[in-house]
Amino acid sequence: MAGITKVFPGIVANDDITLQLKKGEIHALLGENGAGKSTLMSILFGLYQAEKGVIRKNGEEVRIHGPNDAKKLGIGMVHQHFKLVHNLTVLENIILGAETVKYGILKLDNARKQVIELSKRYKLDIDPGALISDITVGMQQRVEILKMLYRENEILIFDEPTAVLTPQEIDELMHIMKNLVAEGKSILFITHKLDEIKKIADRCTVLRKGKCIGTVDVASVSKEDLSEMMVGRKVNLSVEKSEKQAGDVILKVENLTVGGKAGRAHVNNASFEVRSGEIVCIAGIDGNGQQELVLALAGMLETSCGRIFLDGKEITHNDIRARGFAHIPEDRHKHGLVLDYTLAFNLVLQNYFTPRFQKGGFLKFSEINKFADNMIETFDIRCGKGSQTITRSMSGGNQQKAIVAREITRDSSLLVAVQPTRGLDVGACEYIHKQLVAQRDRGRGVLLVSLELDEVMDVSDRILVVFEGEIVADVRPKEATYQDLGLYMSGSARQTEKREIA
Repeated sequence: MAGITKVFPGIVANDDITLQLKKGEIHALLGENGAGKSTLMSILFGLYQAEKGVIRKNGEEVRIHGPNDAKKLGIGMVHQHFKLVHNLTVLENIILGAETVKYGILKLDNARKQVIELSKRYKLDIDPGALISDITVGMQQRVEILKMLYRENEILIFDEPTAVLTPQEIDELMHIMKNLVAEGKSILFITHKLDEIKKIADRCTVLRKGKCIGTVDVASVSKEDLSEMMVGRKVNLSVEKSEKQAGDVILKVENLTVGGKAGRAHVNNASFEVRSGEIVCIAGIDGNGQQELVLALAGMLETSCGRIFLDGKEITHNDIRARGFAHIPEDRHKHGLVLDYTLAFNLVLQNYFTPRFQKGGFLKFSEINKFADNMIETFDIRCGKGSQTITRSMSGGNQQKAIVAREITRDSSLLVAVQPTRGLDVGACEYIHKQLVAQRDRGRGVLLVSLELDEVMDVSDRILVVFEGEIVADVRPKEATYQDLGLYMSGSARQTEKREIA
């Protein structure tokens, strides 16, 4: 891709970018949220058309007007948000658009054999007959990879492939990618995770604010150098926080149970406390009840039994708004934002009815926009049209920043943060971590839910490990190793003694 330029209203997404991919290499594309990574790959896949620049494959200039042109050239893409039909089977999704038909009848036998052979060859174990709605996110990603292999794609684009995976699934994906390049495939790997780049990539091209900063050999560059290239300044990759004594109980959960299918509880008799001035982290492999626990705390899921207290008052049966704590949800699209509203409206979703933003039932638009402009500047939310940007048009990372900004500035004693740095670059992660620690230091109680073990160990004061809906351990980061947490998280070990909370 030579001299690629792409302009959207109010922003130059790609500014004269050149990117070269060699056969049989894993080439990482690194950059902050909104740096132009996904836009550049969308141009290569035919979803966008560049205003300037050319694309050459094997030295020949090619025109890519849409995804079908890209597929004919052997280019495939796994999108950050998977493009799967949830009420179809794995096999039906893989062959969709490339079906074998005879006399108007769909022929599945040969396709099934081919898919099973591909899954064995690349160690992508899947059940062709399973419904997409019934399989894990990690398995859905395997289906997306098999879609590319079924079409015999040579160039494979992975857009933030690890953003929704567990640590175990990430390791599996790394092995799969190595197997693919060993077979002669070439991979473009969009990410902002420096550890993954160092582990798997051959070369790395760094983008910053739409411009290409440079291409480096990964083996000869440090994580600190990569982070400085990405954000334009030195980034502290560790979390700085002082020891702080926990205060009064902010959140108290007693014997909370949330029902599940076939008599098995999503959350099973969970009891714990969060005190002022401490960050308590719930750690575990995805799907072990973390989501249901948080939704029950927020009043979005019915509990089977148990009680919830906030600031000494029972809120078990209160409606969502009356619960009164700040909540950064796991699913930013489903529970965090109204995507077709402006950024300004999304930033006041929790407070639009207060005297500051309305009078006599009429919104104070100037006050809302003033508040939003201040939030955009303070939290570095990148958006093409400022407070009037339609939220759907923003990058995933900047959508996440908007939610974090809104919830951190709410007046409440408790902040519940679920995967607050998912999809964010190292600079944004550093900022969010500082904000969480700052909330703790101001006397707030923080309940953090994270799948990132580095984040769990670096940010939290106490760690609650969940396995199959039960809290199996309550440890302090200094007293536990990554291996200890792994054993608790997999159900191979269980803490025998209940921690005495100071």
